[in-house]
Parts: sequence; C-alpha cells; structure tokens
Amino acid sequence: MASYRIIVDLSDRRLYLLDGNTVIRAYPVGIGKMLTQSPVGEFTIINKQANPGGPFGAFWMGLSKPHYGIHGNNDPSSIGRMVSHGCIRMYNDDVVALAAMVPIHTRVTIRE
Repeated sequence: MASYRIIVDLSDRRLYLLDGNTVIRAYPVGIGKMLTQSPVGEFTIINKQANPGGPFGAFWMGLSKPHYGIHGNNDPSSIGRMVSHGCIRMYNDDVVALAAMVPIHTRVTIRE
C-alpha cells in the first residue's frame, strides 16, 4: 500500500509526489504572486473535483486551508511563475495524473 504525500517547494516552483521518503514524480507549478502568496505549512487534501469550471482547469483538489487548492489552469504559460492568488497551479494533464494517484486526506507540505 502506497503512503503518498506531496511537497510543494515554492523556491524551485515544483510539486513532488513522494511514496514514503522516495520522490516518484516531480511537476512544475505556478504559485502565488507577491501580494497573494501561497500559504506555507502542513495541509491535507479535503476534496477533489473533476472539471470544476472557471479558471481551475481540468481538476481541483481543495486543501484544508479554506479557499486554497492544487488545480489545473487555462493558461499553460503561467506554470513556473508567481501568478496565482495563492493556489498551486499545474498543467491540466499533470493535475489529472496526480489526482488519480492521491486520495483525499493526503498530506501536503508547502515550503519556501
């Protein structure tokens, strides 16, 4: 049984999926801009929704910090940049693949 956890490293703008202590996937991400920075700390995924509409792309995974999540986007050029209102943006294909692997209650660490 896999024990997945996610680490988002804001300084290198990457999301890492770990199984135990082993990184098994790494994805580029877009993060919060200066005035609306991504929150730092320990969170969990509390809900998941395919095709949520609006600017959230192909998939939404809500975090235990209200109003924040990991989601797809409609602007691929934003990946790797500081552009969001604090959420973690991924390419649509990447967020769909990640969402298929991680269950609700997966731990998410966001660090600077």
